[in-house]
Amino acid sequence: MNEIMNIEEFREYCLAKKAVSEGFPFDDTTLVMKVADKIFALANLDGDLRINLKCKPEKAIELREQYPAVQAGYHMSKKHWNTIFVDGSIADDQIKSWIDDSFNLVISKMPKSFRDRLRI
Repeated sequence: MNEIMNIEEFREYCLAKKAVSEGFPFDDTTLVMKVADKIFALANLDGDLRINLKCKPEKAIELREQYPAVQAGYHMSKKHWNTIFVDGSIADDQIKSWIDDSFNLVISKMPKSFRDRLRI
């Protein structure tokens, strides 16, 4: 079994992206990752790691059906957000790919000139 992603690995992966900032706008246990003031990822700091990521609606449903550790977004729009329970059942590379998807989905709504500078 692979080593399970921890909060520091999640944090470092997100912060390595251009124009990303972190903060605690809701409470002191929910780490929020933003690109240009738009949320693309959230993580809890209490208990086992859970990550909320934005997702296209049809993909969100597909992932929930395929992976028991992926559920409708906790305290988020269930249509556009998934909560991933980071329990080792999903490879870190897959989770990183979903972080990338969430980041790109959020920046897709921004002006093209800005998007071009941020794409991974």
